[in-house]
Amino acid sequence: MNGAVAPHVRAAAGHSLGEFSAYHAAGTVDIAAAARLVRRRGMLMLESGERRPGTMAAILGDVDGGIETICARATSEVGCVVPANYNSPGQVVISGEVAAVERAMELAKAAGAKRAIRLNVSGAFHSPLMEVARGGLADALDAASLRDPAFPVYANVTAEPVRRAADARRLLLEQLTAPVAWTRLVERLAADYPGALFVEMGPGNVLTGLVKKIAPAVQTATCGTLPEVEQLLARVA
Repeated sequence: MNGAVAPHVRAAAGHSLGEFSAYHAAGTVDIAAAARLVRRRGMLMLESGERRPGTMAAILGDVDGGIETICARATSEVGCVVPANYNSPGQVVISGEVAAVERAMELAKAAGAKRAIRLNVSGAFHSPLMEVARGGLADALDAASLRDPAFPVYANVTAEPVRRAADARRLLLEQLTAPVAWTRLVERLAADYPGALFVEMGPGNVLTGLVKKIAPAVQTATCGTLPEVEQLLARVA
């Protein structure tokens, strides 16, 4: 992490794969080990998708009874489908077997969803269909040298701050089959650090948009281009 920025960082979080980046930023894992873990995770997830084919869909807008009820009904009728990403109020991604996801999309639209969009993915990520990848990822995490984070990293699974390497290892494994609780996570960060600047590192502004929907009052900045890096450095100078 840039020496000018590091003293100002109080906490970090990353969405799904980005949680590994957050732990690298916090000094829990070095860049080479993080790259190996991410590569191994990706290979295992691809293999899982081939062994247990599945898909994902974005449900936009509120649905009567909640997305959990929709998924439970589709599961009872067709097959496994679960909420996978609680991205923001009115935006949840579901994940599971293809027929079950398609049925849940139908039910969600009938229950008031504005849109239900099938995603172009290679598997049912953050769902029980990824269970077959747990053993391989557990081995990779056990073999990696992890240190306690220099500052709290808020976990996708619990939306709680992680301060110990052992907890990081456990929750990174659980994340494989558990939903990303991004809405609760951002709400917790905003409550724990009032007045903080939320900086999205890397290209794009998708997470910034989600943060503004979840906690409209927080300050945000993106840091994915050279001018944005210069602006951030000037801001913390």
